[in-house]
Amino acid sequence: MDQNKYPHLNEPMKIGKNYYRNRIFASPQDYPGLTSNRFLTEEAAYFYERKAQGGFASVTVGDMMTDPDHGRTHPFQMRGMDLLAKVNLGRVATAIKRHGAIAAVELVHGGENVDPNMFPEGNPGYVLGPNDRIRDDGVEVRAMNEEQIDALVQTYIDSAMFAVQCGFNHIVLHGGHGWQIHQWLSPTFNHRTDEWGGSLENRMRFPMAVIDGIRNAVGRGIPIEFRMSADEYIPGGYGIDEGIRIAKYLDGKVDIIHVSVGHHENADAGIYTHPTMFLPDGVNCHFAADIKKEVETPVATVGAHTSLDAMEEIIASGKADIIALGRQSLADPDIPIKAMLGDGDDVTPCMRCFTCFNNSTVDGTFYCAVNPEIGREEAAMFTAGPTYKKNVLVIGGGPGGMQTAITAAKRGHKVTLVEKSDRLGGCLLCEEKVPFKQNLQRYLKVMARRCENNPDINVILGQEATVEWAKEQGADVIVAALGSKPMVIPIPGIENAVCADDVYVNPELAGDNVAIMGGGLVGLELGLYLSSLGRKVTVVEMAKDTCATPAEPDPGTSKHMSGLMGIPAGYPLVQGGAIAYEMKTHYPDMVVKCNTRALEVTPEGLKVDEKGVGEHVIPADTVVYAVGQKPLTDEAHEFAKAAREFYLIGDCVSASNIYTATSTGFQIALDLGRF
Repeated sequence: MDQNKYPHLNEPMKIGKNYYRNRIFASPQDYPGLTSNRFLTEEAAYFYERKAQGGFASVTVGDMMTDPDHGRTHPFQMRGMDLLAKVNLGRVATAIKRHGAIAAVELVHGGENVDPNMFPEGNPGYVLGPNDRIRDDGVEVRAMNEEQIDALVQTYIDSAMFAVQCGFNHIVLHGGHGWQIHQWLSPTFNHRTDEWGGSLENRMRFPMAVIDGIRNAVGRGIPIEFRMSADEYIPGGYGIDEGIRIAKYLDGKVDIIHVSVGHHENADAGIYTHPTMFLPDGVNCHFAADIKKEVETPVATVGAHTSLDAMEEIIASGKADIIALGRQSLADPDIPIKAMLGDGDDVTPCMRCFTCFNNSTVDGTFYCAVNPEIGREEAAMFTAGPTYKKNVLVIGGGPGGMQTAITAAKRGHKVTLVEKSDRLGGCLLCEEKVPFKQNLQRYLKVMARRCENNPDINVILGQEATVEWAKEQGADVIVAALGSKPMVIPIPGIENAVCADDVYVNPELAGDNVAIMGGGLVGLELGLYLSSLGRKVTVVEMAKDTCATPAEPDPGTSKHMSGLMGIPAGYPLVQGGAIAYEMKTHYPDMVVKCNTRALEVTPEGLKVDEKGVGEHVIPADTVVYAVGQKPLTDEAHEFAKAAREFYLIGDCVSASNIYTATSTGFQIALDLGRF
C-alpha cells in the first residue's frame, strides 16, 4: 500500500468554521426505518456513525422535512422541527462528530409533489406549488401567494436553526431532482409571471430567500451546501447551459455547489439521478466539470463513483473539489480510510444492483448485496468476540462462501475455504465478459484477494469436496455453500438448447437469432448482452409479465411517491426499470413475449404457445434456457455427517441472490464460537 497514492483525495479543506479531513463526503441518504412517530431510531445513529467511522469528511442525514406535516411525498420521511425529535437528531449528530466527521443534514420539502393524503387534518383536495395546474394523478395544485411563500421560506430557516441546535454543523439544501426549491428555480416548472418567475433572477428569488435567511440565522460559520440538477433529463427540461447559469447565480452565495442531475418525477431521468449498472462509473462528472470552470465556489460531484484511482484523477485534474458518495458509502463505508492508506485495490465497489433501494422502499431498511454490515451496523461495530475459537471448513467459493470465510477469520477462527474450480467467485464468474457487470467482477476479485491474502484462511482450489475428504479435515464447523445448478425444463428437444451460463462464458455459442426461455433477470440481462453483440433476441416468459414490464403501483402508492423514492414509476423492481429503459432506448428490436409457454426446441427454433396467438415457432439459430436454478440442498446436507456443527447458506438452501448469500454467511460467522 502507498500512503501517498491519493494526495488530492486526502487533502483537507476548511469551509466556514469546519475542518473537512478529506475530499470524500457521504451524500444525503435518508433512513427509512423510523419510529411510529417518524423520528430517527437508535439504529439510524449507527447507520450514519458507521460512515463517520470509515473516515468520511462529512456525513449527511437526508430528508429532514422542513414541514413534517405538509411536505411529505412518502411515508419514510423523518420529522424535523419537532422538539421531540431533538434527542434523536442530537444522538445522530453526536455519533457522526465523535469520529471526526462533520455532521450535515439535508432540508427538503416535496412542494407540489407532496401527498395530501398524509396531511394530519385530512386531504384538502389540493396542494400548493409555484403555479396553478392539475397533476398527472388528478391532484389540483394551487399557486402560492406572498404570505404562503414567506411562511414556506421561514420553515427552511427554522429547520436550519433547529438542526444547528441539535448539533449539526453543515446544512444541505436540496435544490434539485424535482423537490420544492427546484420547482421554483426551474423554467420547466415555474411559469409564474410575477416577481417569483420568468427571468433567472426572479426564479432564483425563492432559493436565494432561503439561502439568505439561513445565512442570517446561523451565521457564516455553518456551511451551506446546495444540491442542484445540472441537467433535468426530462422532455423539454433545461440542460447544462441553464444549469451553469443557475450555478453562477449561486456562486459565492453558498459554500458548496453539489452537482447532480435528473428529476424524480420522470422514470427515465431517474436512470441518471441514480445511475444504473448500464452506465459508466462517474457518468455525471462532466456536468460538475463544466460548472467548475465557471464558478469559484467548491464543487461536489456525485453519481456512480466507485474507484479511488478515478476519484483522485477527478480532484487532481480540477473537474471537482469534492467526491460525494451515495450507494458506494453503503458498499464500502471504509473507502476514505482505504484512500488514506493507499489501498484502492481493497475497495468493495457498488454494483448498482439496487438491493439498497428495493429493501429501503419495501421494508423500510437499507441492505446491501456486497456489504452485509448494512442494516446491522451496531452488531458489526460492537458484537463481542467469540468465546471459543473454531476450525471452520467452508465448502464453496462463491460470494456467500467467501463472505463467511472472511468474517470468520476476522473474528479469530481458523478457516479452510475449498472450491472445486480453479478460481474463487462461483457461478457469477460466467458473466466476466459482460460490460455492464464489470463492477460485479471487481467485487468478486476483491473478495477473492481478501481470502487469498488472509493468513487465517487456507484456500484450496481445484478440490472436489466429498464427505470423506471433509471428515479428514477435522473441522469443528462446516458451512456448506455449494450453490445451485441451472434448471432444465422437460420439453422435447431441450438437449439441443444451451444453458445461459454457457452463453455468458462463450457468446459465440449463440447464432444470429436467439430465443431465450425465461424472462427473469438472468434471461433479460443475457438478452441485452447478446443484443449488444448484434444478435436478434426474443425472450419467452410463461408469466403475465417480467420484472421489466411496466406495472401499476400497489394500491395507495401514487406515481409521485414511487418516483420521489427513487423507484422508476410503474416498474416493480428498480433493476427491472433499468432493463426496460435499456431495451427502449438502445435495443428496441429485442422482443419479450409474456404469457408464452415453451413447447419444443425444433430445428427451426422454439415452438411456443402464446396467449392470444396460439402455437407457433419463433425462428432461432440458438435456443437458450434461463428458467431458474435448482438448489443443491441434498448434496449439501451430506456434509452434516462430517462435523458436529453444520450450516447451509446461499443458493444451496434456496436459489436467491448475492445479498441472501452474503448476509447469511456474515451472520453465521458472527454467531460462531458461542458454544
